[in-house]
Amino acid sequence: MAIGRLAGYSTQQVRDLERLGAIPPAQRSANGYRRYDHRHLVALRAYRALAAAAGPVLARQLMPVLLTGTVDEAAERIDELHAAIARGRSQLREARSGLDAVLVETGEVFEERDAMTIGELAQALDVRPSALRHWECEGLVRPDRGSPVRHYGAGAIAEARIVAALRSGGYRIPAIARILDQLRSQGLTAEARELLDQRLAELTRRSIALLDAAGHLHEFLNQLYQTATEAHPIA
Repeated sequence: MAIGRLAGYSTQQVRDLERLGAIPPAQRSANGYRRYDHRHLVALRAYRALAAAAGPVLARQLMPVLLTGTVDEAAERIDELHAAIARGRSQLREARSGLDAVLVETGEVFEERDAMTIGELAQALDVRPSALRHWECEGLVRPDRGSPVRHYGAGAIAEARIVAALRSGGYRIPAIARILDQLRSQGLTAEARELLDQRLAELTRRSIALLDAAGHLHEFLNQLYQTATEAHPIA
C-alpha cells in the first residue's frame, strides 16, 4: 500500500488506524478496495509525530477528537499540548532543584515559616492533595505529622518535586521508591544517577518531540479548516 510506505506504516497498521478513527475513513472503489489520498497521508504523519512525542495511547485518543470535533475544539486540544510542554519543562527544572536540595547538605536550619501545607504543596506541584497523600502512604514523601495538620519541610518538598517530575514522565511507584531510598541512604549512587538522568532526558525528548509534532499537527489542522470552509463557505 503506497500510503503506508509514504507514512512509514504497514498496510495492516493503516487499516487499524482507520478502524480506530485515527485517520479519516477511506473511500471504496467499485471493486471494494480502499482509496487513500493526501488527506490520509497528512493524518498519518500527524498521528505518527504525535505518537512519537506523547505516546500511541494519547495519539489514538486525540486524533479521533481532532477529526470529528469542530476546528475550534481541535485548536484547543493542540493548545493543551503546548501547555503540557510548558508544565513538563517547569517540572524538569523543579526536579533538578529538588535533587540538589536532597543531595547537598548545607547545614542551614530550615525555617518553619518556609514549610508548606498539603494544599500549598499540591498547588505548587500542580497535583491533587490526594496524590500527596498517596505518595505518603507509599513512603515516597514524608511530611511532618507532629500535629494534626501535615507540614512539608525542605526535604519533603524536594522529594515531592522529584516524585512529581518522575510520575509525569511515566515512572512507576516502585522505581521512584528505589531512587529515593538510595538518595536517602547512600546519596547519589551510580544507579540512582542513571535512572534519574534517563527519565529527565526522556522528559526533555518528549518536549522537543512535541514541538516537532506541532508542524505536522498544524498541517493537519489547516487541512481540517480548509475542508470545513469548503463545506460551509462564508457568504
